[in-house]
Amino acid sequence: MVDPISNRIAERLRTGERSFSFEFFPPKDEAGEEQLWKAIEALEPYAPSFVSVTYGAGGSSRDNTIRVTSRIARETSLLPMAHLTIVGHTVEEIDAVLDEYAASGIENVLLLRGDPKGGPTQEWTPTPGGLSYAGELVERVAAQRDFGIGVAAFPERHPASPSIEHDADILAAKARAGAGFAITQMFYRCEDYFALVERVRERGVDIPILPGIMPILNLAAIKRQGELIGTSVPDHVVARIEKHGDDAAAVRAEGIAIAAEMCEELLAGGAPGLHFITLNRSTATLEIFDRLNVQV
Repeated sequence: MVDPISNRIAERLRTGERSFSFEFFPPKDEAGEEQLWKAIEALEPYAPSFVSVTYGAGGSSRDNTIRVTSRIARETSLLPMAHLTIVGHTVEEIDAVLDEYAASGIENVLLLRGDPKGGPTQEWTPTPGGLSYAGELVERVAAQRDFGIGVAAFPERHPASPSIEHDADILAAKARAGAGFAITQMFYRCEDYFALVERVRERGVDIPILPGIMPILNLAAIKRQGELIGTSVPDHVVARIEKHGDDAAAVRAEGIAIAAEMCEELLAGGAPGLHFITLNRSTATLEIFDRLNVQV
């Protein structure tokens, strides 16, 4: 159980206790809304360190993100964190979102640059009157606001980055600007996560870095997403999945097994916890918990 006194995620992650957290996205319709709250209801008893709610490209889900995160804060025992990107926003609009978060009782934010229209491989053009980099947003919020700040991290090279060393430089700079912790993009080689942590530590930065976990339930879908965000699926993982052919149930079970094995390796290697990208469903996460012997 996390320290109930601290509502700052970075402080919770530094207690030395194993952390679990869940990521949700704002639903687009009534059916999605029902599915989201079913997942929250199923996962809440596991007392996660926090839960996060994503922010649509260009602020497209702004109102829903605020609404869902505020409802979590108001109606559940969970500590919510809202995402915020700078894509498509002026500084004034960013400040307005932060005002709404603060007024809703949200105390932690994940600050991101976000992707340009067309995906992360497209050329980045700052919004007139806005910001250019996530680091600028971190610096601004840290200097002017009273939020716990999280940022993104990339075990594999960000599609727009010249190198993994550059990515580590950027993460270290965001930490020095005021970020208290980081959450990684999904990945499927634990060594990539551990190498990222080592690169950041070599730069004198000791913030907790949570691995982002997304089990492979559909290999084709994961490959498509991975191509967009710069995440690869190693050959040995592909082979384990493909040996089941068109047997969707067997593919799913293998993906859960692979994710659980990764979780065990990450925790044994010193990861401060696990951040599950749930896609607003609880079943896969609960199946991984069963393999990890995580109890309510």
